[in-house]
Amino acid sequence: MGWFFGFKLHAIINSKGELVRIKLTPGNTDDRKPLPGMCNGLFGLLFADKGYISKVLAEALKDMGVKLVTTLKKNMKPVALTAFEKAVLKRRALIETVFDELKNLCQIEHTRHRSAANFVVNLMAGIVAYCLSDAKPSLPLIHVNALTKA
Repeated sequence: MGWFFGFKLHAIINSKGELVRIKLTPGNTDDRKPLPGMCNGLFGLLFADKGYISKVLAEALKDMGVKLVTTLKKNMKPVALTAFEKAVLKRRALIETVFDELKNLCQIEHTRHRSAANFVVNLMAGIVAYCLSDAKPSLPLIHVNALTKA
């Protein structure tokens, strides 16, 4: 065809599996670039994968009231994490489950788009379908004292 609609869907979700913020970027955009704009107005802990590691980004988010918590790469110095942060980092599969449901159940990923408008309509319909779904993946409520015993 001569054209390609490569994209990345960035999402911030809560512990109930609900979409809090989403942003669509071209496929060649650095993962860290859209994050400060997505976190505008948010506060608390933000758990992310290794693709979001950046001292500059962590400092910018800290100034906004958001603490970026990520796993470390092999060559990085250890960072002190609370028991709660360690426990939630181990449960990062929640976001992978959300994206799996978006791709498979809500069918936001397919390769037969013939126009940009068709692509956007399909994407938004899948996101709305996910938001209206009753059975979203979620983290079970865990007590902070139980984390220190584990």
